[in-house]
Amino acid sequence: MSSGIREAAAELLSRTEARAPLTESWPELDVATAYAIQDEALRLRRERGETLVGVKLGLTSRAKQQRMGINEPLLGWLTDAMVLPAGVPVPRLIHPRAEPELIFVLGRRLAGPGVTAATALAAVSHVYGGIEIIDSRYTDYRFTLPDVVADNGSSASFTLGPVGLPPSSMDLSLEAALLEVDGQIVDTATGAAVQGHPAEALALAANALGARGLALEPGWLVLTGGLTDAVDLRPGSRVAAHFSHLGSVTLAG
Repeated sequence: MSSGIREAAAELLSRTEARAPLTESWPELDVATAYAIQDEALRLRRERGETLVGVKLGLTSRAKQQRMGINEPLLGWLTDAMVLPAGVPVPRLIHPRAEPELIFVLGRRLAGPGVTAATALAAVSHVYGGIEIIDSRYTDYRFTLPDVVADNGSSASFTLGPVGLPPSSMDLSLEAALLEVDGQIVDTATGAAVQGHPAEALALAANALGARGLALEPGWLVLTGGLTDAVDLRPGSRVAAHFSHLGSVTLAG
Protein backbone atom coordinates (compact mmCIF):
# COMPACT_ATOMS: atom_id res chain seq x y z
CA MET A 1 0.00 0.00 0.00
CA SER A 2 1.33 3.43 -0.91
CA SER A 3 1.97 6.10 1.68
CA GLY A 4 -0.43 8.35 -0.23
CA ILE A 5 -3.33 5.97 0.44
CA ARG A 6 -2.49 5.73 4.13
CA GLU A 7 -2.08 9.49 4.49
CA ALA A 8 -5.31 10.28 2.63
CA ALA A 9 -7.33 7.84 4.75
CA ALA A 10 -5.96 9.20 8.02
CA GLU A 11 -6.41 12.80 6.93
CA LEU A 12 -10.04 12.32 5.87
CA LEU A 13 -10.90 10.57 9.13
CA SER A 14 -9.38 13.37 11.17
CA ARG A 15 -11.23 16.23 9.45
CA THR A 16 -13.47 18.29 11.72
CA GLU A 17 -14.10 20.95 9.11
CA ALA A 18 -14.61 20.82 5.36
CA ARG A 19 -11.56 21.18 3.18
CA ALA A 20 -10.66 20.86 -0.48
CA PRO A 21 -11.33 17.56 -2.25
CA LEU A 22 -8.42 15.16 -2.66
CA THR A 23 -8.38 15.54 -6.43
CA GLU A 24 -7.30 19.18 -6.16
CA SER A 25 -3.88 18.02 -4.96
CA TRP A 26 -4.11 14.48 -6.40
CA PRO A 27 -5.68 14.97 -9.87
CA GLU A 28 -4.78 11.46 -11.03
CA LEU A 29 -6.77 9.82 -8.21
CA ASP A 30 -8.99 7.11 -9.72
CA VAL A 31 -11.91 5.12 -8.36
CA ALA A 32 -9.89 1.96 -7.66
CA THR A 33 -7.40 3.92 -5.58
CA ALA A 34 -10.28 5.73 -3.87
CA TYR A 35 -11.71 2.39 -2.74
CA ALA A 36 -8.26 1.49 -1.40
CA ILE A 37 -8.36 4.71 0.65
CA GLN A 38 -11.84 3.77 1.88
CA ASP A 39 -10.63 0.31 2.89
CA GLU A 40 -7.66 1.78 4.74
CA ALA A 41 -9.99 4.14 6.61
CA LEU A 42 -12.07 1.12 7.64
CA ARG A 43 -8.93 -0.59 8.90
CA LEU A 44 -8.15 2.49 11.00
CA ARG A 45 -11.69 2.57 12.35
CA ARG A 46 -11.48 -1.09 13.35
CA GLU A 47 -8.09 -0.47 14.91
CA ARG A 48 -9.69 2.08 17.21
CA GLY A 49 -12.40 -0.37 18.23
CA GLU A 50 -15.20 0.00 15.71
CA THR A 51 -17.00 -3.06 14.31
CA LEU A 52 -18.03 -3.53 10.69
CA VAL A 53 -21.83 -3.86 10.49
CA GLY A 54 -22.63 -3.48 6.82
CA VAL A 55 -22.48 -1.30 3.72
CA LYS A 56 -24.18 1.73 2.29
CA LEU A 57 -24.96 2.61 -1.29
CA GLY A 58 -24.74 6.14 -2.61
CA LEU A 59 -25.81 7.82 -5.83
CA THR A 60 -28.53 5.22 -6.38
CA SER A 61 -30.99 7.56 -8.10
CA ARG A 62 -30.75 8.00 -11.86
CA ALA A 63 -30.77 11.79 -11.49
CA LYS A 64 -27.78 11.78 -9.12
CA GLN A 65 -25.88 9.38 -11.36
CA GLN A 66 -26.45 11.61 -14.37
CA ARG A 67 -25.17 14.62 -12.44
CA MET A 68 -21.99 12.70 -11.58
CA GLY A 69 -21.61 11.14 -15.04
CA ILE A 70 -21.77 7.52 -13.82
CA ASN A 71 -24.09 4.57 -14.43
CA GLU A 72 -23.97 2.68 -11.13
CA PRO A 73 -23.97 3.49 -7.39
CA LEU A 74 -20.96 3.71 -5.12
CA LEU A 75 -20.37 1.70 -1.94
CA GLY A 76 -19.22 2.64 1.54
CA TRP A 77 -18.65 0.82 4.81
CA LEU A 78 -20.85 1.02 7.93
CA THR A 79 -19.56 0.54 11.47
CA ASP A 80 -21.29 0.36 14.82
CA ALA A 81 -20.04 3.86 15.65
CA MET A 82 -22.29 5.21 12.88
CA VAL A 83 -25.48 3.80 14.44
CA LEU A 84 -27.51 6.59 16.04
CA PRO A 85 -30.19 5.25 18.42
CA ALA A 86 -33.64 6.77 18.03
CA GLY A 87 -34.12 9.83 20.20
CA VAL A 88 -30.42 10.55 20.63
CA PRO A 89 -29.41 14.04 19.45
CA VAL A 90 -27.30 14.11 16.31
CA PRO A 91 -23.65 14.67 17.26
CA ARG A 92 -21.77 17.74 16.10
CA LEU A 93 -20.87 17.34 12.44
CA ILE A 94 -19.48 19.54 9.68
CA HIS A 95 -22.54 20.24 7.50
CA PRO A 96 -24.95 17.31 7.96
CA ARG A 97 -27.76 16.44 5.61
CA ALA A 98 -30.52 13.85 6.12
CA GLU A 99 -32.26 11.54 3.67
CA PRO A 100 -34.83 8.74 4.07
CA GLU A 101 -33.70 5.21 3.22
CA LEU A 102 -34.92 1.64 3.02
CA ILE A 103 -32.53 -0.52 5.03
CA PHE A 104 -32.10 -4.28 4.62
CA VAL A 105 -30.95 -6.75 7.26
CA LEU A 106 -29.37 -9.83 5.70
CA GLY A 107 -30.47 -13.24 6.86
CA ARG A 108 -27.80 -15.10 4.94
CA ARG A 109 -24.56 -14.50 3.07
CA LEU A 110 -24.88 -12.88 -0.34
CA ALA A 111 -21.92 -13.19 -2.69
CA GLY A 112 -21.50 -12.08 -6.29
CA PRO A 113 -21.02 -12.29 -9.17
CA GLY A 114 -24.34 -13.12 -10.78
CA VAL A 115 -26.63 -11.93 -7.99
CA THR A 116 -30.03 -10.79 -9.28
CA ALA A 117 -32.63 -8.66 -7.54
CA ALA A 118 -34.69 -11.78 -6.82
CA THR A 119 -31.81 -13.73 -5.27
CA ALA A 120 -30.74 -10.63 -3.35
CA LEU A 121 -34.20 -10.12 -1.87
CA ALA A 122 -34.38 -13.79 -0.89
CA ALA A 123 -31.32 -13.24 1.33
CA VAL A 124 -33.01 -10.44 3.29
CA SER A 125 -34.63 -11.21 6.64
CA HIS A 126 -36.13 -7.79 7.39
CA VAL A 127 -36.47 -4.34 5.92
CA TYR A 128 -36.63 -1.10 7.93
CA GLY A 129 -37.23 2.52 7.17
CA GLY A 130 -34.54 4.86 8.38
CA ILE A 131 -32.68 8.11 7.98
CA GLU A 132 -29.07 8.39 6.90
CA ILE A 133 -27.08 11.46 7.89
CA ILE A 134 -24.43 12.29 5.34
CA ASP A 135 -21.62 14.76 6.03
CA SER A 136 -19.11 15.40 3.28
CA ARG A 137 -15.60 16.26 4.42
CA TYR A 138 -15.28 18.51 1.36
CA THR A 139 -16.19 22.19 1.16
CA ASP A 140 -19.74 22.83 -0.10
CA TYR A 141 -20.19 19.15 -1.02
CA ARG A 142 -18.03 19.73 -4.10
CA PHE A 143 -16.30 16.56 -5.22
CA THR A 144 -15.60 14.18 -8.08
CA LEU A 145 -16.53 10.50 -7.98
CA PRO A 146 -13.09 9.38 -6.68
CA ASP A 147 -13.31 12.04 -3.96
CA VAL A 148 -16.66 10.85 -2.61
CA VAL A 149 -15.64 7.18 -2.83
CA ALA A 150 -12.51 7.92 -0.79
CA ASP A 151 -14.74 9.78 1.69
CA ASN A 152 -16.78 6.57 2.21
CA GLY A 153 -19.77 8.02 0.42
CA SER A 154 -19.99 11.06 2.74
CA SER A 155 -20.80 8.72 5.61
CA ALA A 156 -21.70 10.03 9.08
CA SER A 157 -24.47 8.12 10.88
CA PHE A 158 -27.87 6.51 10.46
CA THR A 159 -30.98 5.62 12.45
CA LEU A 160 -33.32 2.67 11.97
CA GLY A 161 -37.05 3.10 12.32
CA PRO A 162 -39.21 1.17 14.78
CA VAL A 163 -40.74 -1.35 12.39
CA GLY A 164 -38.93 -4.26 10.74
CA LEU A 165 -40.89 -6.44 8.32
CA PRO A 166 -40.03 -9.31 5.99
CA PRO A 167 -39.68 -7.93 2.47
CA SER A 168 -42.30 -10.37 1.20
CA SER A 169 -44.93 -8.51 3.21
CA MET A 170 -44.94 -5.43 0.96
CA ASP A 171 -44.13 -4.15 -2.50
CA LEU A 172 -40.88 -2.31 -1.80
CA SER A 173 -41.00 -0.43 -5.09
CA LEU A 174 -44.25 1.17 -3.89
CA GLU A 175 -43.23 1.74 -0.25
CA ALA A 176 -43.62 5.49 0.15
CA ALA A 177 -41.64 7.91 2.27
CA LEU A 178 -42.61 11.45 3.23
CA LEU A 179 -39.73 13.71 4.26
CA GLU A 180 -40.68 16.35 6.82
CA VAL A 181 -38.61 19.32 8.03
CA ASP A 182 -39.87 21.32 11.00
CA GLY A 183 -43.42 20.11 10.49
CA GLN A 184 -43.55 20.71 6.73
CA ILE A 185 -43.53 17.94 4.12
CA VAL A 186 -40.73 18.88 1.73
CA ASP A 187 -40.37 15.78 -0.46
CA THR A 188 -41.89 12.40 -1.22
CA ALA A 189 -40.68 9.27 -2.99
CA THR A 190 -41.19 5.52 -3.25
CA GLY A 191 -38.75 2.63 -3.26
CA ALA A 192 -38.73 2.77 -7.06
CA ALA A 193 -36.47 5.83 -6.74
CA VAL A 194 -33.64 3.44 -5.84
CA GLN A 195 -32.58 1.72 -9.07
CA GLY A 196 -36.25 0.98 -9.87
CA HIS A 197 -36.41 -1.34 -6.84
CA PRO A 198 -34.16 -1.38 -3.75
CA ALA A 199 -33.40 -5.07 -4.35
CA GLU A 200 -31.61 -4.00 -7.54
CA ALA A 201 -29.33 -1.82 -5.40
CA LEU A 202 -28.70 -4.76 -3.07
CA ALA A 203 -27.76 -6.97 -6.02
CA LEU A 204 -25.40 -4.29 -7.32
CA ALA A 205 -23.72 -4.12 -3.91
CA ALA A 206 -23.25 -7.89 -3.77
CA ASN A 207 -21.83 -8.04 -7.28
CA ALA A 208 -19.52 -5.05 -6.78
CA LEU A 209 -18.13 -6.58 -3.58
CA GLY A 210 -17.84 -9.94 -5.33
CA ALA A 211 -15.57 -8.34 -7.94
CA ARG A 212 -13.30 -7.39 -5.02
CA GLY A 213 -13.42 -10.90 -3.51
CA LEU A 214 -15.82 -9.82 -0.75
CA ALA A 215 -19.42 -10.61 0.19
CA LEU A 216 -22.35 -9.30 2.20
CA GLU A 217 -22.46 -11.24 5.45
CA PRO A 218 -25.39 -12.49 7.59
CA GLY A 219 -26.66 -9.87 10.00
CA TRP A 220 -25.20 -6.98 8.01
CA LEU A 221 -27.21 -3.85 7.37
CA VAL A 222 -27.43 -2.46 3.86
CA LEU A 223 -28.50 1.15 3.36
CA THR A 224 -29.91 1.12 -0.16
CA GLY A 225 -29.60 4.84 -0.91
CA GLY A 226 -31.54 8.04 -0.44
CA LEU A 227 -35.14 7.95 -1.63
CA THR A 228 -35.22 11.74 -1.93
CA ASP A 229 -32.60 14.45 -2.13
CA ALA A 230 -30.92 15.09 1.20
CA VAL A 231 -31.99 18.10 3.29
CA ASP A 232 -29.83 20.20 5.60
CA LEU A 233 -29.99 19.21 9.27
CA ARG A 234 -29.54 22.56 11.00
CA PRO A 235 -29.12 23.14 14.73
CA GLY A 236 -32.54 23.19 16.36
CA SER A 237 -34.34 21.72 13.35
CA ARG A 238 -36.27 18.44 13.26
CA VAL A 239 -36.28 16.06 10.31
CA ALA A 240 -38.69 13.14 10.09
CA ALA A 241 -39.28 10.35 7.59
CA HIS A 242 -42.72 8.72 7.49
CA PHE A 243 -43.07 5.38 5.68
CA SER A 244 -46.19 3.60 4.44
CA HIS A 245 -45.63 0.40 6.44
CA LEU A 246 -42.35 0.95 8.28
CA GLY A 247 -43.29 3.64 10.79
CA SER A 248 -41.67 7.02 11.37
CA VAL A 249 -38.18 8.20 12.29
CA THR A 250 -37.39 11.65 13.72
CA LEU A 251 -34.02 13.34 14.22
CA ALA A 252 -33.24 16.60 15.99
CA GLY A 253 -30.43 18.80 14.76
